[in-house]
Amino acid sequence: MPGLIEQSQSRKRKRPERSEVVSNHAETRFKSSGALHTKPTSKSREAEVLRLEDEIIKSRQNYNSIANLITILEDTLKSHHTDTIVAVSLCRIFTRLAVAGSLTKAKASSKPERIVVQWLRERYSEYFSLLLEMIKGDTAANADIALALSMRLLKDVDSQIGSGHGSIFPVERFESCVRAIVENGHNFKVQEEFINKFVTIYDDIRFYTFSALGNIVSDTVSPDSSDIVIQNTLVLLSAIEHVPASNESLESFYILPPKDIKAPFKSLRAHKKKAQSAWLALLRSGLTKEQRDTILGLMSHQIAPWFVDIELLMDFLTDCYNIGGSTSLLALSGLYYLIQEKNLDYPSFYQKLYTLLDADLLHSRHRSRFFRLLDEFLSSTHLPAALVASFIKRLSRFALFAPPAGIIAVVPWVYNLLRKHPTCTFMIHRETTEKAALEDLVRRGIDDPFNVDELDPMETNAIDSSLWELETLQSHFHPNIASLARIISEQFTKQSYNIEDFLDHSYGTMIDAELEKDLKKPPVVESLIPKRVLFKHEAESTSKDGLLVNLWSFE
Repeated sequence: MPGLIEQSQSRKRKRPERSEVVSNHAETRFKSSGALHTKPTSKSREAEVLRLEDEIIKSRQNYNSIANLITILEDTLKSHHTDTIVAVSLCRIFTRLAVAGSLTKAKASSKPERIVVQWLRERYSEYFSLLLEMIKGDTAANADIALALSMRLLKDVDSQIGSGHGSIFPVERFESCVRAIVENGHNFKVQEEFINKFVTIYDDIRFYTFSALGNIVSDTVSPDSSDIVIQNTLVLLSAIEHVPASNESLESFYILPPKDIKAPFKSLRAHKKKAQSAWLALLRSGLTKEQRDTILGLMSHQIAPWFVDIELLMDFLTDCYNIGGSTSLLALSGLYYLIQEKNLDYPSFYQKLYTLLDADLLHSRHRSRFFRLLDEFLSSTHLPAALVASFIKRLSRFALFAPPAGIIAVVPWVYNLLRKHPTCTFMIHRETTEKAALEDLVRRGIDDPFNVDELDPMETNAIDSSLWELETLQSHFHPNIASLARIISEQFTKQSYNIEDFLDHSYGTMIDAELEKDLKKPPVVESLIPKRVLFKHEAESTSKDGLLVNLWSFE
C-alpha cells in the first residue's frame, strides 16, 4: 500500500516509485501498530484502531496510517474474515476529512497540497473498492455493513468532492455500488436492505437506480454473471411499485441538490424515461421462461405505468402472446391494456384467443385470470354470434374433462354470455317444426356439427350445435356441480352471475365447504358390512359375492 511523501524528503531526493513511497515516520508507526496483524483480542484490536483513527484526525503527519488500515482491511477480506471495525473506522476518517475540506482541491493551493489531496483520493478509491467487494461477498452481515458505509460515503464524501457550490450526486460511484449489489449471487438480504432503506424512500436514489440498472444490464456480456445480474435486476425493478403522481410529489432526496442547478430527478417525465430504459434493457436480455412470466404478471399494473412511450411494449407482448401456453395467457392482460388504452391493432386477435382454449386451460393455475379477461373480451354486443358461440361450445366441451373447480367457473360464465348474446340461445333451445324431421331425429339422433379441430372461430359451425355437454354435467358425480349445471335448463330469471364468486375455487375450498355444512339429519350408513370385499365368501356362507369379486380375481 503506498504511503504519503513527507515534504522534507521530497525536496532532498528523487521521488521513488509509488510502491516504495513510505516515510520513515510512517514506517515506525506501522511497526508500532503491527499488533493489528497478529491475533489480539477484540478489545485491544478495537482500541488500537481507534487510537490510529484519532491520530490521523489530529495530525496530517499520520495520514500514512490510512494506508496501513486499508492494507489490514484488504488482508482480512482475502482471508474471508473481514474486519468490520477497520471498515467503520475508515468511514469515519474519510467523512471527517471530507467535512474538513481535506479531499477538495482549492484553486489557490500549492503543489504539495494538491499532491496530498490526490493521494487521499486514491486511498479513498481503494477503500471504496474494498467495500464493494464486501457487498458482493457471501457474508450477509458484512454485506449489510458495507452497503450502509458505502451509502453514507456517497452522501458525506463523494457528493462533496469536486463540488464548489453544493452537493452533487456521485453518479459513477453510485452505479458501481448498484453493480456490486446485482452481482451478488450469494446474499439476497443486501438487495432487500437497499430496496427498503433507500430505493423506496428517496426519489433521487430511485432515479439513479433506474439509470444504473439500465447501463448494467446493457453492458453485461459475461455468460457467468449474466444470469445473476438479470435475476437481481428483475428483483430490484419489480420492487419499485408506485409511480409518483406529479413533479411536486418528488420531494424526498438522499443528497440535497444545489438550488441553482436543475436536477433531472425532480422531473416525473425524466423518472419515467429512466425507468422505461431500464425495463427495455431487461426485456431485451436473455430472459428465462420464469422471468418472462414474472414480468408479464407485473405488466399492466406495475410496468406499463412507468412507460412514456407505451408502444415500445408492443413487440414484447405480441411475441409472448404468440408463444402459446401459459405465457400467452399471462400476456393477455398487457396486450389488452395496449388495445384498450393505446388502440393497438392486433390482427386475428380473437382467432389467436380461441386457440388458447385447450384441454389444459381449466387445469391451469392462471385459469382465474384468463376467465376475467375473457369475460371482458366477449362482453361487446357487436361481436358476431358465430364467434361467441364457438367460445361457448369449446369451453363447454372441455368442461366434460375438467376438475370440479374448473367447471364451477364455466357454467355461470356461459350463462352470462347467453344473456349478453341472445342470438346464441338457439344452442340450448332449438325446436324442430317439421314432423318428418322430428321423427328422424328421434330415431337416428344427430351428429354434432361442431368441428372441435377448427382453429377459426367463425368456421366451427358451433352456432348450429347445442350445449349437450352442459346437460351432461347435470349428472355430474359432485352434487354441487350437478345443481349448478341445471341453471341452463331453467328459466333465465337472473340478470347475471358475478363471475368472481366462482373463480377461486379448488378441491380444498370445496372440501372446506362440505365440512362446514350443518347436517339436518345424520347420513345413512350401511348396516350390513360384508365380511369379504376382494375375495369370495365361503361355500356355506349365505352372503352373496360383490360385483368387484365377480369382475376381477385377486387370488
